[in-house]
Amino acid sequence: MVGAVVAALAGAALVSAPAPAVDPGRVPAAAPAPGAAPPSDRIADRIPDRVTRPVGHPGAPAPAPGGPADPVTFVGRAFDTCEAPSLDVMKAWRSSPYGAVGIYFGGRGRGCPTQRELNPAWVASAHAMGWRLLPLFVGSQAPCVNAVAKRPFAIGGSPVSQGTREGGEAVRAAQALGLDVSSPLYLDIEAYEPGDAGCTATTLSFVRAWNREVRRLGYVPGYYSSADTGVRDIEAARRAGTPDLPAVMWFARWLGRPALYTESVLHPDAWMPHARIHQYAGNVTEAYGGRRLAIDRNAMDAPVARVTDTALRVAGDPVRAAEEVPPVLRP
Repeated sequence: MVGAVVAALAGAALVSAPAPAVDPGRVPAAAPAPGAAPPSDRIADRIPDRVTRPVGHPGAPAPAPGGPADPVTFVGRAFDTCEAPSLDVMKAWRSSPYGAVGIYFGGRGRGCPTQRELNPAWVASAHAMGWRLLPLFVGSQAPCVNAVAKRPFAIGGSPVSQGTREGGEAVRAAQALGLDVSSPLYLDIEAYEPGDAGCTATTLSFVRAWNREVRRLGYVPGYYSSADTGVRDIEAARRAGTPDLPAVMWFARWLGRPALYTESVLHPDAWMPHARIHQYAGNVTEAYGGRRLAIDRNAMDAPVARVTDTALRVAGDPVRAAEEVPPVLRP
């Protein structure tokens, strides 16, 4: 994900978050009948973008008193760019059709390691404006990563310990920005050479260790990669019954149109419901409110960050994530 990320289809409904007791990547026992029509990708035909209090799946255990809340799920449009825009730009872009923004909050492999705007005040203020946040962590990369600029950040000879260490780093960076427990943290693994068994095994070990640590510390491990490499390999691991896989799948395939529920490398019921993001176009330029940005476009039906109560109060946000149902972002 170089420089930018996210825009989904025109309006949509907000829906419940995946039950934490269930592996979100598994295929449910009751699969659709052969020949059944896939879910529609026309989010524009549904209700406007919104965020509501998530509801657990039927039969899922209720959260323990004082325990972490369920993730909050957003369905609709979002964008991101390499460096977090100024709050003035974020305010101007409230006239856009987007309701969420990707933020590159940590990791040694970020394309824009200097984030001049991104700090706790920015997070709280952007959230108070109504933006929902998608935190992206660009850490170590596959040893056979395609991008020359990412090769200095290759996973080393101890992928499990390295993944565990970077998972802890991701959580600490998220906490420092005011991103609360039960927030998704999306690990960005850029496209790599397909068919290299050693590289695939090393990368999978790193990703699984990162997931375990992020999950252990109370956050939701998400995963971004190319549909034809990283995503294909994670799907193969899921089919093989491998544990410790990502809870949310963010796949890049630049079709120019969304295919959130119909990606060919994923089983139709994998990472369903409410656990997918599709990056379907990249490196496009758009302007709203007189401010221009280069972005990637994504369709999403997936968790967004929870901002701590303290940060929300500081920013003067009337929405209290643990107590209130946030309003519809746009009519």
